[in-house]
Amino acid sequence: MAFLEIHGLRKAFVTPRGTTEVLGGVDLALEEGEFVAVVGYSGSGKTTLVNLVAGLLTADAGDIVLDGERVSEPGPERGIVFQQYSLLPWMTVHENVALAVDAVNPGVPARERRRITDELVGLVNLTPAAWKRPRELSGGMRQRVAVARGLAMQPKLLLMDEPFSALDALTRATLQEELLRISLLSSNSIMFITHNVDEAVFLGDRVVVMTKRPGRIKAVVPVPVPRQERTVEAMAGAQFVSLTDHVLHLVREEVQ
Repeated sequence: MAFLEIHGLRKAFVTPRGTTEVLGGVDLALEEGEFVAVVGYSGSGKTTLVNLVAGLLTADAGDIVLDGERVSEPGPERGIVFQQYSLLPWMTVHENVALAVDAVNPGVPARERRRITDELVGLVNLTPAAWKRPRELSGGMRQRVAVARGLAMQPKLLLMDEPFSALDALTRATLQEELLRISLLSSNSIMFITHNVDEAVFLGDRVVVMTKRPGRIKAVVPVPVPRQERTVEAMAGAQFVSLTDHVLHLVREEVQ
């Protein structure tokens, strides 16, 4: 049995214009410690898929099983990082992360909770900004806080829904490298949703390509280069260029 198993997942939404089927039967498996990137055009059901795995939505049909337990509601074993940072503006970086640390460690002494928070802030390279508030941070720094807060939940699975899409290209590239580093240090299983094919190939151990609505799995493309060997420079190499072109072709077929 895989660490995360998704079988026959279906979801439709009722609107004033009728019923819209968003997911038409998704089957997918993730291994423990694996980084899977999911790509597809808008409307293919990527965000719906991650919200179902998070327990924020209920499927119309199908099953989601994480580490042998059926997913039916939100739980601390699944952390989530959204596109919007959703930081508490009156709290500092350290306090925003500490809020999550305290929530999952209620019986742990304050000194140990402080150590965990310090460690997480350091992990995302924000120690110099630990006592700044969100308004004093750049977009990239705010997203680092969101990642630290997601990791603070000590999740078995970290779900990331287009977390870098609102950032400029340079900041986005920097955070992609940071996320690779963090993923190797934390050993979390990660499901990463993105529109960006380059990003998906750079980050994922496998790239999952969704069909157009109703979304299904069109293809799963392995990325053979180990995460620890990936750099921005390597992305210009023939292997990455070939993989990116292949995934891009699969995505583009859905609108032809």
